[in-house]
Amino acid sequence: MTPRERYFAVLQGRRPDILPRLPILMQFAAEHIGSHYDAFASDYRVLAESNLRCAEEFGIDQLNTMSDPYRETQGYGAKIIYPRDGVPYCEKHPLEDDPDFTRLPRPDPLKAERMLDRINAVREYKRRAGDRYSIMGWVEGPAAEAGDLRTVSNFFMDLLDDEDYARALMEHCVDVAVEFARPQVEAGADTIGIGDAVASQVSAATYENLILPLEKKLVDALHAMGVFVRMHICGNITHILPGLATLGLDVIDIDHMVDLAEARRILGPKIVLGGNINPVAGVMNSTPDAIRAASLRCYEIAGAPFMVNAGCEIPPPTPPENLRALCAPIKP
Repeated sequence: MTPRERYFAVLQGRRPDILPRLPILMQFAAEHIGSHYDAFASDYRVLAESNLRCAEEFGIDQLNTMSDPYRETQGYGAKIIYPRDGVPYCEKHPLEDDPDFTRLPRPDPLKAERMLDRINAVREYKRRAGDRYSIMGWVEGPAAEAGDLRTVSNFFMDLLDDEDYARALMEHCVDVAVEFARPQVEAGADTIGIGDAVASQVSAATYENLILPLEKKLVDALHAMGVFVRMHICGNITHILPGLATLGLDVIDIDHMVDLAEARRILGPKIVLGGNINPVAGVMNSTPDAIRAASLRCYEIAGAPFMVNAGCEIPPPTPPENLRALCAPIKP
C-alpha cells in the first residue's frame, strides 16, 4: 500500500498493511534539512521540503501543513513575528483592546499572506507527491482563533461575562475557517485538521454549552466538502471527551496525559485514535526499543482503528533514530 492508501484504508474500515504513522513535525523537520523554524513557518517551500524529506526518510504517511496558530490571525491584520528558532507570535492581538470584531478586515484566504502560504503548501505537496501521501490542511478551531484575536485571558473572561459575544465571535471565526479550508481542499487536501487547544482549559459545562456547538458547525462544514476531519486539542481532554464524541470526527489526537482506554470507551469504536506517547519522556529522551514497545502498548490499549503518533509535536532535539523507531511498521 502507498501511505495514502493505508491511511484511507483505516478510515474506511479496511485492514491496512501496517498502521499509518502520523507524527507531528515542525521545528524538528525544519532543522532536519538544515533550515530554521522562521523559514518553515513563513515559506511554504521550506515547510513542504522539510515534511516531504522526513516522510520519505522516516516512513510517515501524511504530509501536514501545521506550523503555528497565527495563519488566520495575520489575515485579520495582526503583525506576526518570526523568531529564528522559536514559534511565531503575534505582536499585538487584533481584539486585545477593542472586542468589536466587525471593525476588522475579513481575511481573504487567497490574498492574506499567511493563509495563501498554507494553501500553496498543499499545492506544493500535490505537485511533488501526487496521490502518494495523504495531505492534511489546517484551520484554527473556534475557541483557539477567538483566543488568538482577543488574547486567551480576555476570551476566557468573555466566556464567563458575555456568552452572547463569545458565541458571536466564535461563529465569525468558524465562518472564516470554512472559507480558509475550501481552497485547501481544492488544492488537494484530503483531510483538514482543527487545532482548538484552548478548549482543554475550560470546564466541561462551558465547553459543551459554548464551544462544542461551534466545533460541530465547523466539522459538519468540512465533511460537506468531502474530506476527513482530524482534531488536535493539546493537554488533558478527559473531561470534554463526552462532548468530542458527538462531533463525528474521523481522527482525534490523544495527548499523553489522557488514559487511552478511557478515551476509547468514551469516544466509541469507530473514531481513529492517534497517540499517545509522551513526546519528551517517551520519545525524545527514550530509546528506540522502548519507543517501539510503547507504540505497541498504545495500540493494544486503544485497539483498532488506530494510527501511530506521539501525544503532540515531536521536540526538535529528538534523535533521528528515536523518530525512526516511532515510525517502525506495526502490523494490524
